Order: sequence, then C-alpha cells, then structure tokens
Amino acid sequence: MNVFEQIVEATVAGDKDRCVALAQQVVSQGVDAFQAIQEGYAKGMTIVGEKFVRMEYFLPELMTCADAMKAALDVLKPHFGKSLEGGTLGTIVLGTIQGDLHDLGKNIVKTMLQAAGFTVHDLGSDVPIRQFVEKATEVNADIIAASALLTTTMAYMPDLAILLKELGVKDNFLFMVGGAPVTPEFAAEAGADAYGKDAVEAVDVAKRLMQEKKKRSVK
Repeated sequence: MNVFEQIVEATVAGDKDRCVALAQQVVSQGVDAFQAIQEGYAKGMTIVGEKFVRMEYFLPELMTCADAMKAALDVLKPHFGKSLEGGTLGTIVLGTIQGDLHDLGKNIVKTMLQAAGFTVHDLGSDVPIRQFVEKATEVNADIIAASALLTTTMAYMPDLAILLKELGVKDNFLFMVGGAPVTPEFAAEAGADAYGKDAVEAVDVAKRLMQEKKKRSVK
C-alpha cells in the first residue's frame, strides 16, 4: 500500500494521529503536497461524503474525519509553494450558498484551489448571494464559486446568476457551482459557466475557465 492509499484509509477511518503522521511523512520524503491532497485526503473525504449520503456515516463520523483531514492539511499548507509554477492562476471568491451551513466540501475545494495556485477568498457558509457579488467586485475576482449540499439551498444558485445579470456584471466574472445535489444539467439551467462534481474536478474546471477567459481577453 503506497502513501496515498494509506492516507485515504486513515482519512476514511477518521484517524487524526495517522493522518498527521502521514502528512509529515509526505513532507519528509519530498512528496508533492498537492498530489498528497488530491490522491489522498480529498479522495478519502469523497468516500466519507458518499458514506454520509448512504447513511453509513452520520454527523459525528463526518466531523471526526473532517478534523483528521484538517489537522493533516495544517502540516501540508506551508509546503504548497513547492507545487506551484509561480504566480497566481486567478482569483476566486468561494462560499456555500445562503441557507446552507455545510462547509466540509467547500473547505476541501478551497484547499485544493490554493494548492493549485489560485488566490481564494473564502466567504464561509450561509452566504447571501449579494455578498458573493460584492466581494468579487471588491477583489476583482475572476471566478465566483458557490456550493450547496441541500436541494433546498441549491435553488439560490439561479438567483445568483440572475443577480449578476441584473447588476450588469455578468461578463465580469465566471460562475461555477458544485455540491452533492448539483448536477451538470442543473448547473446549465442555473446559468452557471461550469460545474465541478468534486474538489479534484473543481480545480480542473477553474483552470479551464481561466484559460477561456485569457483567450477572450486576447481577442
């Protein structure tokens, strides 16, 4: 079993001591921190999230696993710079949509985006749609990213897209969405520019959006 497989196993088990020890091993052996998150901790938390949805895990188990992952990420964060090729890839305003207090998935996405080289402004959870726009305008963001874990709260995503149009700033920002109940079809109907099914895909999508934005600015 390689170190990434061990990290997945420790994360799913919610074993904080082992998660931290493996993070320290990653650092001492010069393993890429971003890859350790992508292939280890994020993958493990995806499994945890699936178990939660299937009611194999409940809130206490979910929080235990999240705490184990967060402790490990604290070890890895100082070493994110080794994964970057220089400079920021873009600026993202991120948050869980209003009415939704779940931030576990959003926090993993934030960490993955930062590790990949993005500047991320995290608004937290239960974020009013207008706050996304205000912060994005303030920091001159490239992307607004909103997540939801509940079907009732993801209904605010189309409202955010509508608000961007009403304020006349839709062309200023790219809008991406994600979260357990969100589908590509819903994202398209909601007026989003892109959808990421998990943290790993969210990074790929954000990179693609930035490439598209740069192409548009050149024309």
